[in-house]
Amino acid sequence: MIRRLLFVAFMLLSASPVFAVNPDEVLDDPALEARARALSAQLRCMVCQNQSIDDSNAELAKDLRLLVRERITDGDSDEAVIAYVVSRYGEFVLLNPRFETKTLLLWGTPVVLLLAGAAAMLVSARRRAGKTTGTALSTEEQARLDAVLKD
Repeated sequence: MIRRLLFVAFMLLSASPVFAVNPDEVLDDPALEARARALSAQLRCMVCQNQSIDDSNAELAKDLRLLVRERITDGDSDEAVIAYVVSRYGEFVLLNPRFETKTLLLWGTPVVLLLAGAAAMLVSARRRAGKTTGTALSTEEQARLDAVLKD
């Protein structure tokens, strides 16, 4: 029984996410590679959409990883690399969109929905506060309740 549990635990742990960066993509300079990995973690795979290009196995993600590494080796700053990718693919390529006027709806919608939900709960609670629930006890039920409470 213990062997089976250990086997199941091993299988679950071995199924953890694995980075999709291939060995042939890795830069020789560890500092540049660290920058590339950090930037790749910020960019959305346009095929998978909820994965970063660092985690995705899609061909487009591989092309974007290579593009990021190429721009870094050419001497671009992190901001310049991000700006270049955004200029080609739009704001959607960012996993964490910038807070700007054009993304105000994106950032404001959760707040508006939270406030609307709180207002709906408050209105519902106030409507219920004035209403009685249930029916009055009959004289027989009231007598039994009084007898139980006296004991």
